[in-house]
Amino acid sequence: MNFSRDRILTTHVGSLPRNDTLSGLLIKREADEAYDPKTFDAEMDKAVRHVVGKQAAAGIDIGNDGEQQRVGFQTYVPQRMTGFAGVSKRRRGREFEEFPELTAMLLRRFPHTTKGQQSSPEAQAELHYADTKDIDSELARFTRVAKESGKFSELFMTAASPGIISTTMLNAFYDSQEKYLDAIAREMKKEYQAIHKAGVILQIDAPDLAMDRVMMYRDLSDSEFVKMCEMHVAAINKGIEGIPRDRVRLHCCWGNWDGPHIHDIPLASILPALYQAKVGALSIEFSNPRHAHEYTAFKKHPFPKDMILIPGVVESTSNFVEHPEVVARRIEEAVTAVGERERVIASTDCGFGTFTNREWVIEPAVWLKLKSIREGADIASRRLWGKSAA
Repeated sequence: MNFSRDRILTTHVGSLPRNDTLSGLLIKREADEAYDPKTFDAEMDKAVRHVVGKQAAAGIDIGNDGEQQRVGFQTYVPQRMTGFAGVSKRRRGREFEEFPELTAMLLRRFPHTTKGQQSSPEAQAELHYADTKDIDSELARFTRVAKESGKFSELFMTAASPGIISTTMLNAFYDSQEKYLDAIAREMKKEYQAIHKAGVILQIDAPDLAMDRVMMYRDLSDSEFVKMCEMHVAAINKGIEGIPRDRVRLHCCWGNWDGPHIHDIPLASILPALYQAKVGALSIEFSNPRHAHEYTAFKKHPFPKDMILIPGVVESTSNFVEHPEVVARRIEEAVTAVGERERVIASTDCGFGTFTNREWVIEPAVWLKLKSIREGADIASRRLWGKSAA
């Protein structure tokens, strides 16, 4: 995993907007409806080439396929793993129950949700990840397009954490949550290894480590939730066992929606659990208004000397495009918190296309936000390294 050796490097969290044609095809595939495979493949190629080009034009150093090839960041899993059936009765976030106006706004804004968002299946039998043809296909398409572009210094590919899979596709088969997590980690290991063997950095998406405080585990105390976080991190470690930690980065967030977030757990409470992950970098939100102050958590729990911090320096649910000077100041704040400029890589708070047909930010603003990260990183680099910085 590259460090910011002579300038601040840039990346993002993963998902990027999908076009309408591709979105329709992804939804048909998820619903097991008929679609033309040749058309599907052509749209995939077109979409991946589009987002790779846009990332490169914006100045992103470490890029991915924008999750164009998936219907959602974690709801794609049942398409690759047997043992799921029926419907999970997952609770909504606490604030969606507390503020019915928020739910009503969401329904108006996103009237067409995907099957997986509202009615994910549950685990009703032993899980089995049949084969890696889907992830292999994703990797082949992305690496081919990225090689043609030649603009990225490194490539990454996202994969859902065992924890977020377990709290989306609920357990109706295993004796305990821990056994369920173990089974998911055992099977997802095949996907994690496929990404690693392709020479691509693995990003584990684990919003469960913060967001599920107000969803799955809302009835626990903060200390009890932290214990569950530790169990979820242990499952991540089992799943990535055998992959060098400097080839894995972990993304944690409080949920990618435009809401009050008044019940979010503080970063300081979960940092010790995050530090237990055997990864080389942590990707954490620091730009949304509820968590922009969270660098103070590093005073209580100093950032590990062997990790890279990937702070969110632009927000991912607003069409405001952050000024490059604002981005530069946020990067400098991250460097101060970590103590080394080389161990900071500028990023977004979260993804821009978490689910198909559910984009908070219009596509033109997404590319402007990524461009602002690059421009802000250049400003910060000049200050941190001097005028001779690359």
